[in-house]
Amino acid sequence: MEPTPLEPVDELWERALVVVAHPDDVEFGAAAAIARWTDQGKTVVYCMVTSGEAGIDGMDPDEARRVREAEQVESARIVGVDTVDFLGLPDGVIEYGVPLRREIAAVIRKHKPDIVITNNFRENWGGSMPNQPDHIAVGRAALDATGDAGNRWIFAEQLVDGLEPWGDTKQVWAAGSPDSRHGVDTTETFDRGVESLKAHRAYIEGLGWEHFDPAEFLEGTSRPAGSRLGVTYGTPFEVFSRVWGE
Repeated sequence: MEPTPLEPVDELWERALVVVAHPDDVEFGAAAAIARWTDQGKTVVYCMVTSGEAGIDGMDPDEARRVREAEQVESARIVGVDTVDFLGLPDGVIEYGVPLRREIAAVIRKHKPDIVITNNFRENWGGSMPNQPDHIAVGRAALDATGDAGNRWIFAEQLVDGLEPWGDTKQVWAAGSPDSRHGVDTTETFDRGVESLKAHRAYIEGLGWEHFDPAEFLEGTSRPAGSRLGVTYGTPFEVFSRVWGE
């Protein structure tokens, strides 16, 4: 059975906010797409809900936080992203709920994105591999916070010093979702995506992945998506509309 073709995402936007749980979450899936868009002159801002401080077993969390934040800033630079916000929530124990929505709504109001990009927040990756709880919580909260951010009576305490509600986020895109029906051609920027993943050197070494090949790994997901788009490499997205009736 032939895989269902992917519909190209709508690229008629100027500002995107990427909201993910950990440093490296973008690089394991969507960084090549980010490079495509910054090359087009679009503005992309990263928001890391945690600093990934619990992600390296052999490294003290305070040191891991410093190392992983630095690696994320460098990997963002490689794909043309200048701004990386770290919210500093505790790694590994993120819970979906009002406090998390509040944190993300504040970032949306600050950066005023046309679209919000997050990672897959379905329960699995399309098979028996379960998704990580932080990913699920952050993705769900990012989707809901786009609505919160536009309502001046929700988290109204944030609206000081000129900060206003922001209800103009048109869509939320979840990269790598098993329910993806859209995608983007990353053939020209695939190598930059690989380099951005390589920048997470301490994290990859800390996982003990001695023979891990970033290019080979990313090809494993990018080639199937590219095939569904009719190109060499692609990134798949599940698209959620925030516009009534669309």
